[in-house]
Amino acid sequence: MWQYRELIRNLTVADLKNRYQNTSLGFFWSLLSPFLLAGVLYFVFRHLFGQEEYFAINLLVGIMAWRFFAIGTSSSLGAIVAKPNLVTKVYIPRQILVLSNVLANLISSLLEFAVLLPIIFILLGHLPATVLLFPFIHLVYFWFIFGAGLLLSSLYVYFRDLNQIWEVLTNVLFFCSPIVYPLAIVPAYLMPHYLFNPITQFIEIYRDLMIAGSLPSLYSIVSVITAGIVLYFAGNFVFNKLQRRFAEEI
Repeated sequence: MWQYRELIRNLTVADLKNRYQNTSLGFFWSLLSPFLLAGVLYFVFRHLFGQEEYFAINLLVGIMAWRFFAIGTSSSLGAIVAKPNLVTKVYIPRQILVLSNVLANLISSLLEFAVLLPIIFILLGHLPATVLLFPFIHLVYFWFIFGAGLLLSSLYVYFRDLNQIWEVLTNVLFFCSPIVYPLAIVPAYLMPHYLFNPITQFIEIYRDLMIAGSLPSLYSIVSVITAGIVLYFAGNFVFNKLQRRFAEEI
């Protein structure tokens, strides 16, 4: 897609502008929203998990990581149907429409984490050296979400109820991932199922790098890279199969 890099850049900028158009606070909503959500969840769950070390900062990191997945995939659903002119009237690789959407979410996510870093420094008194590995894991996460976006956006062209189904599934995934509670409270017999969830692995890696200052296990690294590769190729395969009739269905 290198020859379309200028188009990708323009579409990404347009997605960012459209997202905050007609809002009084503009981009600041993307910074305010996760902190408001974290505040509500902290107030609700502080008596259950408030004794856990660094509960508040663990909660913030989990929410930031979750938002990239939830918003990135949900907004990618309509990446094809929202731009019918680019699908029916001109030829471009249609994966670009999904890519630009996920890139816009990547930029938002990076800015959210950038605001989070000073908070981590204040609460911990330092920034772990392992935070330097953050760009690597965020790139893997981006690729994972891009693969999910390719799969969801192509299916949504044919099945318009998918947005309702995906909304329910993301809510289920939220509570099946260790965002508001520590992984340590999960019963041992359920742990293999939790670790099979890539979102759990990503959240735990973020916490290792940004809070604990420890390197993730080799199992975790291999798991998330494998999940990103598998989901990307699966999404791209389904996308290529279904895109032949995109123009007709839109």
